[in-house]
Amino acid sequence: MTYSDKLRKLLNQHGGTITTKEASEAGISKEMLRLLTNAGEVERVAQGVYISQEAFLDKMYVLQKRLSTIIYSHETALFLHDLTDRDPIRYAVTLPSNVRSKRLKDENIRVFYIKRELHDVGVTTMQTVFGNNVFAYGLERTICDCIRSRNQMDIAIVADAMKRYAKRSDKDLNLLMSFADQFRISNVINRYLEVLL
Repeated sequence: MTYSDKLRKLLNQHGGTITTKEASEAGISKEMLRLLTNAGEVERVAQGVYISQEAFLDKMYVLQKRLSTIIYSHETALFLHDLTDRDPIRYAVTLPSNVRSKRLKDENIRVFYIKRELHDVGVTTMQTVFGNNVFAYGLERTICDCIRSRNQMDIAIVADAMKRYAKRSDKDLNLLMSFADQFRISNVINRYLEVLL
């Protein structure tokens, strides 16, 4: 099997997007990856991330491949959960407070930080518009994050998201209140729910 064949097989397994690490684990060195890029087999779209010529550039997925510690949150998670009609102009991500990434802010990505022990609370896998899986906070965690950060967000987006959440049949109020207690915002959540339910 040639390197080109290995690369095609690897790209098929990973939805058309691979990292340098994944290529290396499959026996394709960085130098061979560079040669295959020069030959037009793949395109380098970010540091350490390559896509096939046939694949659509899914920026959310590429960002997730670059930095596995990010979790899509706030306005971006609202969009993924269909709690807003606004397509996020800037992606919002959450990182553990002990991880700093100036590069993300330089790329116009909105970064929120949270204690390491709360970073993974409520994480789920969501699909981007291109059908790729990324890590995002679940429905109830997203609502809690938006309420916690309501002074840093457009209040109309938060209010609309709460209205949409209240109408959903898949909402889990017990889980929402459990997260609200954990994040110490139960009084605020209760005030919203009293009006909406």
